[in-house]
Amino acid sequence: MDYSSKFMVKPGSTVKLNKIDPDHTAGFKNKNEALEILARNQKKLAELQYELYAENKQSLLIVLQALDAGGKDGTINHVLAPMNPQGCRVHGFKAPTPEELAHDFLWRIHLQAPKNGEVVIFNRSHYEDVLVARVHNLVSKKVWSQRYNFINGFEKLLACNNTRIIKFFLYISKEEQLKRFESRLDEPEKHWKISAGDYSERQYWDGYIEAFEEAMTKCSTDDAPWFIIPANQKWFRNLAISEIVVETLESMKMKMPQPSVDINEIRKLIAVEKAKANGGKPPKSTAPQPEAKPEKTKSKKSKK
Repeated sequence: MDYSSKFMVKPGSTVKLNKIDPDHTAGFKNKNEALEILARNQKKLAELQYELYAENKQSLLIVLQALDAGGKDGTINHVLAPMNPQGCRVHGFKAPTPEELAHDFLWRIHLQAPKNGEVVIFNRSHYEDVLVARVHNLVSKKVWSQRYNFINGFEKLLACNNTRIIKFFLYISKEEQLKRFESRLDEPEKHWKISAGDYSERQYWDGYIEAFEEAMTKCSTDDAPWFIIPANQKWFRNLAISEIVVETLESMKMKMPQPSVDINEIRKLIAVEKAKANGGKPPKSTAPQPEAKPEKTKSKKSKK
């Protein structure tokens, strides 16, 4: 199955979330089968990220957006955790600080953009400024409605500087959200996530859905496509996202850099160092020795 084509918001199309089933699992009925594929993808992700890091010429930005309890943290833990921390970074965007508010809304975002060789995951992102800011009337419609063009321009700029961008909306139902809120009560290790604001925000559900639909309609581009991932089933969410990230990295066609030194010379230096450690004696060769050939004997010619 081509997950990218299946879940991508085609540029120029109009998003209607009520036409998408958040319980969709692409025909998978066996969760264990999906988990086996996910495990293979996790291994592949680690390999591809190593190539990206070594090449050091491109970067990848992964944007995660969802309503509360949509699974952003779970996606990071179960899909993207296998990546090497040397070349992978997660940044979460919360309410802007006074310093950030003193700049344009993209200022704090650009500071966290990935550098060459890096994968960066945004847990929430610049889209909060056309979601929360819109739903809660933090700025006027005139202000937030201009931001779509600024966002597209910003993402175009990153793309022109060799940053690939993929954006995921983890789509859960309102009923699933309440179920997840409730389950947190039974898991002490998740009590820290519980907030009274979670429940008060539910009254804005329709407003958020409308805001997400417009953001994805106006900001899914060839340079930075949106993917709507059915996320009621966590295992399928993880599988779908892993497939798309693997496919994206493979399409970047990274090339391992050539060595900057003469490998044969380095082998000689290592041999010298081994000899020193061995008391000046040349290191014993571990290569198989050729078999000794039997010595030829000259046959005596018989005298007539």
